[in-house]
Amino acid sequence: MILDKIRPVFFAILALAFFHSSSFAAGTDPLIGVWYNQDKDAKIEIYKCGEKFCGKIVWLKNPKDDAGKEKLDTKNPDKDLRSKPIMGINLLKGFTAEGDGEYEGGTIYNPKEGKTYSCELKLKKAGKQLKVRGYIGISLIGKTQYWDRAE
Repeated sequence: MILDKIRPVFFAILALAFFHSSSFAAGTDPLIGVWYNQDKDAKIEIYKCGEKFCGKIVWLKNPKDDAGKEKLDTKNPDKDLRSKPIMGINLLKGFTAEGDGEYEGGTIYNPKEGKTYSCELKLKKAGKQLKVRGYIGISLIGKTQYWDRAE
């Protein structure tokens, strides 16, 4: 008699646990999404690229140069890429999740300088902010920026 009353509750709890765990497993990584850079003049979309994470520019506050033409990657060290638009350019490449909101092993490209740096990413403020640390050689020699998630 009591078993007949408890059984439906038990199966309901079991079903909820199953659906919750499967949706969590299929869920997206908290790094994935669109982020404003520190100056708020660009948005970068971070996404999965194979087993790693990458990021590209998807919005620019000022997408045109002084002549009214689309801004190009004119400082790129590869002459063949200097005619490529900055919009859509891949800034972040090759990051792997290391746990606790940390992502390592990737690089960041700075189109203002035409240089690529080693980089580490760390989620802050419950996933609303991203610490971006670009460096040369070791992490101590570098620069940190804070990007905010675009809502």
